[in-house]
Amino acid sequence: MQDERLRYSEDELKEFEGIILEKLEGTKSELNYIKESLSKKNDSGTDNTAGTAKLLEDGADTSERENLSQLAARLQKYSSQLENALIRIKNGTYGVCIDTGKLIPKERLRVVPHTQQTIEAKLKRKS
Repeated sequence: MQDERLRYSEDELKEFEGIILEKLEGTKSELNYIKESLSKKNDSGTDNTAGTAKLLEDGADTSERENLSQLAARLQKYSSQLENALIRIKNGTYGVCIDTGKLIPKERLRVVPHTQQTIEAKLKRKS
């Protein structure tokens, strides 16, 4: 049976808000950890002992720093998407597909709580 309602109930929105807040807390915690790791890596460059091992270590550090920076950027974007979802909960537009105007199934929102599209709309947009 297709859900033909236009909005989720207050109780349903509270459930989604709880899921989003939990994910947001975890994301921010992970982001802080990465930022701390990056700042420690930037501080550790005081040892001036030259040599091949040092050059290899510096290269690995640079690569790791780049990977951490990319991960931090993705987490920052995800965090913003989650915060925007909280705003949509408050203004009553959460869970409504931006393409079709239909309710996004609860199962999808539980897995991807920041989504603004039904899976059908997302797949159609890609093709």
